[in-house]
Amino acid sequence: MIKLKKLAYSFGAVGTALSYQAFSTYIIFFYVDVVKMPAHLAAIGMLIWAIWNAINDPLFGFISDRTRTPWGRRIPYIALTAIPFGIIYFLLWTPPLVEGMSLFFYFLIFICLFDLCYTIVVLNWASLFPEMFPSLSERAEVNSYRQAFGMGGLMLGIALPPLIYSTMGWRWMGAIFGLIIILAYLVSLLGSRENRAYEMVEQLGVKQAFKSTFVNRSFLTFVFANLFVQYAFVIILASIPFYAKYVLQVKEKQTSVILFSTFLVALFMMFVWRKIVVKLGAKNSYMAALMILGLVLIPFFFVKNFIAAVISAAFIGTGLAGIILVADVLISDIIDEDELKTGTRREGIYFGTNAFITRFAIALESATIGFIFYFTQYNPHVFAQTKEFLLGLRFLVAGFPILALVVALIFMRYYPLGKDKQQEIRTRLDKLHQ
Repeated sequence: MIKLKKLAYSFGAVGTALSYQAFSTYIIFFYVDVVKMPAHLAAIGMLIWAIWNAINDPLFGFISDRTRTPWGRRIPYIALTAIPFGIIYFLLWTPPLVEGMSLFFYFLIFICLFDLCYTIVVLNWASLFPEMFPSLSERAEVNSYRQAFGMGGLMLGIALPPLIYSTMGWRWMGAIFGLIIILAYLVSLLGSRENRAYEMVEQLGVKQAFKSTFVNRSFLTFVFANLFVQYAFVIILASIPFYAKYVLQVKEKQTSVILFSTFLVALFMMFVWRKIVVKLGAKNSYMAALMILGLVLIPFFFVKNFIAAVISAAFIGTGLAGIILVADVLISDIIDEDELKTGTRREGIYFGTNAFITRFAIALESATIGFIFYFTQYNPHVFAQTKEFLLGLRFLVAGFPILALVVALIFMRYYPLGKDKQQEIRTRLDKLHQ
């Protein structure tokens, strides 16, 4: 029964991964290459969206920490927002037959509504994780379930869309994914619980809460490393459809195979990394995964055919699995350390601030893609693109991500919570709770 509840809670990762990865991978491709919205308007829209993220993520994290209801701090938000989230996701992929600024404003409104629902649901769902599962072994176990479901969501959200929109259209993709999102979060509620004792602790005021968050060395080193990791991840995913179409000259279904190979390998590697994390600790495991991912991206500078792309993409899954598994364990350790310093559990503000900072990865990705597309003279109305554009795509898939991963490694070098330090914090917390 306990394992079934862990699995039910973890099933929410399907909605989390599917909704965000389909969005980050295909939203620019859909609105620029399919709907024909000018690329510079798409870039402007994503930059405004990033500013909106800067407001809502830490704000809702702070509000969630201070919420008091008969049903808990986190669960009511998930229950009330899951269905609107699915409906808005459907509408995001069904723009009206308009052009120019009308299309731009529709795009802007719905990417912001999408992010509002995503923030409310995912932030509260994620905030339950460190509270429900306090030990390193249990966090590694449950996060392997979460990320295994997340990999399923990733494969659905990244590899499945070309199969759906090439046969049924983008509208049906939005409808199917919207229903999956609603189902995933309603199922997750069956395995969710809250420690009501944390609600009785007086929370920090707004000024003190944000100040203590932004002076936390452990959090700052991790979150800026995570920013560059997310930038590497989203720029790879957003560029792969263009890379497959114009560099490899393959069809949509073959694009799905390339992406599927990455996440299939990552799914199996998730359980390997689960054992590595328990043995090496979160910090060392994360740094190892970053180095592996950087190395396996190098072949994309030279890949020229479909088979080579599938093999190279499969190797990406080895490093990607470690990064995805360990990230939430790291932030959970930071929250434990913060409890010793402040006497409060502040999952909401930490997950919210982490989301706020890492969402700028989308803005960086949009600016990078916009820069490359503009200066290499990309034209969505023709198939034969310039040689400069094809070279630019190779740098988008490999060059920029490798550089970002190097920067992330530098930040993680100064992350203070190694395995021994984390065990010391956990021991002190156990005594404090007793």
